[in-house]
Amino acid sequence: MISIPTSSLASFSQREEMVDRTRSKILVREYNEDKDVKMVRKLERNSEIGAKKVVSIFTNMMGDPLSRIRFFPLRVMLVAELLESRELVGVVRGVIKNVGTLSGSLLKMGYILGLRVSPSYRRKGVALRLIAAVEEWMVRNGAEHAFLATEKDNDASKNLFTVKCNYVNLSSLVVFVQPISSITKHISRDIKIEKVDIDLAISLYRRTLKRKDLYPLDMDVILKEKLSIGTWVSYYKREGWLNLRSKVDDEEDLISSETSNSWVIFSIWNTCEAYKLQVRRSQLVRFLLTTLNQARERVFPCLKMSVSNSLCRSFGFLFIYGIYGQGENLGELMESMWRFTSRVGEGMRDCKVFITELGFGDPLANHVPQTDSISCIDDLWYTKRLSTHVDENTDEILMRQVGNVFVDPRDF
Repeated sequence: MISIPTSSLASFSQREEMVDRTRSKILVREYNEDKDVKMVRKLERNSEIGAKKVVSIFTNMMGDPLSRIRFFPLRVMLVAELLESRELVGVVRGVIKNVGTLSGSLLKMGYILGLRVSPSYRRKGVALRLIAAVEEWMVRNGAEHAFLATEKDNDASKNLFTVKCNYVNLSSLVVFVQPISSITKHISRDIKIEKVDIDLAISLYRRTLKRKDLYPLDMDVILKEKLSIGTWVSYYKREGWLNLRSKVDDEEDLISSETSNSWVIFSIWNTCEAYKLQVRRSQLVRFLLTTLNQARERVFPCLKMSVSNSLCRSFGFLFIYGIYGQGENLGELMESMWRFTSRVGEGMRDCKVFITELGFGDPLANHVPQTDSISCIDDLWYTKRLSTHVDENTDEILMRQVGNVFVDPRDF
């Protein structure tokens, strides 16, 4: 039998009593865009992570705390408010979307993002109240599962979701971050990169995404968003690919017939017009959290780039998504994609880096160019079954880890 010191029991009891008192003084409600915007911005400005360091990362949200979720038709933003003072001490965002799986199943999944709690109200049950409330919203709107992302080294976050909220690991991914100024823009003369018409891009993605373990069903909506600046195909001139300018009756058959050739399709999402990031020097630094989702917040403290004067001004980034390739010679094609994206970013005002994220089971993850200036951050996805109508014995999302997933640029 393990003996627990009386002092430890007393400390635990006191903490639980404090949590109960805090919960009774808090109201969780929907965000009011007219009256809450200033308080939410202040809350997120004062939420710190990490230890004291020599640089800090700030985000200019363009005055819109809802910018992270406006791309989703089914969305909610909840706040935790102190009943007595009306101060906001926590916030969380949630969205719902339809996804497909490799086996052909169609699921309705909720995504939790942007969870923030004021430093003085952490470990008092505020985060649990917010999570429970956003999960209830998801259930009311028909979501069968909830999922979220956090970094591998964030033990506090992993403990909150796995131990206290019963989430399980769904997948492991890697975020690749590349400063634009550190890479050559030369592309081999043997390779052609051609922009794809949006209708053909939609049709091609509908075929190729079925090879992913998990993917969104509204790819057409993503490609038509104003922040999606285009889709391209990279292939070897000597091999050819297909006539991109002619109407194709059955792209699936055409893709199958071209497996002897090597080609890569990819799209680029431009965050520069939606929000900006800024690196600042400081003797006493706090890493300020923002409405950006977990991946963006984690990436920039790890960037292998100096805090130059240019980075002390607000800057944006490009996100490469929808990467899919076939054939035997993919390495050089992936490198051409890397350099092409760098060239695109170089021509855009205030764009300093580009990013992509790939699952551990994605074959193309092994072909990402390993430059000296690239940063790699381990990412974890967690999930939880919300619906009682899903048979736990046949729930494929909970039965195994998925390795080759589509990373939605709206989630990043």
